[in-house]
Amino acid sequence: MKKQAILAAVVVLLAAVGTGLAQDPSGPPKPGPEHQKLAYFAGKWTSVGDTKASAYGPGGKYTGTETCEWLDGKFALVCHSEVKFGESTFTGLAVMGYAAAGKNYTYFETNSLGENVFSRGRVDGATWTWEYESVMGDKPFRGRFTLKQLSPDVASYKVEVATGSDPLALVMEGKQTRQK
Repeated sequence: MKKQAILAAVVVLLAAVGTGLAQDPSGPPKPGPEHQKLAYFAGKWTSVGDTKASAYGPGGKYTGTETCEWLDGKFALVCHSEVKFGESTFTGLAVMGYAAAGKNYTYFETNSLGENVFSRGRVDGATWTWEYESVMGDKPFRGRFTLKQLSPDVASYKVEVATGSDPLALVMEGKQTRQK
């Protein structure tokens, strides 16, 4: 009886695998042009910039690095970052991709400050705009990250945030350069 159950399970499994292969004779899916636009972010980048003193933190200069690599299949990038601000160093991990169902780009970051941010973005020419909602400490806020590609290896960016229905205010701006 036990042998029959195992044999039946193997037959069902093989049938399922065979059906799946028969439905997709062209092989695995391929990234589309939207995914390929993410290639701009692949590589190692260094950043320098300024934060403005605000309710979200002190002002000052910062430096950072971010290394982004393709996930197998080239549908998404995985990025590791390190930022130095004053005497503190923060690290982060992010995944950047494209959501065909929503026709927008996605960006999820978690970092060593305990923050988790999910953004949805779009690209218009050389300008990428990402919008998100999050909480810093106990303060909910919404934000926008805008990056302008100045060349294949240089970009400028800014971060704007606001609480409630307040207008967005600039809290950070900087420049990033791809390392060769």
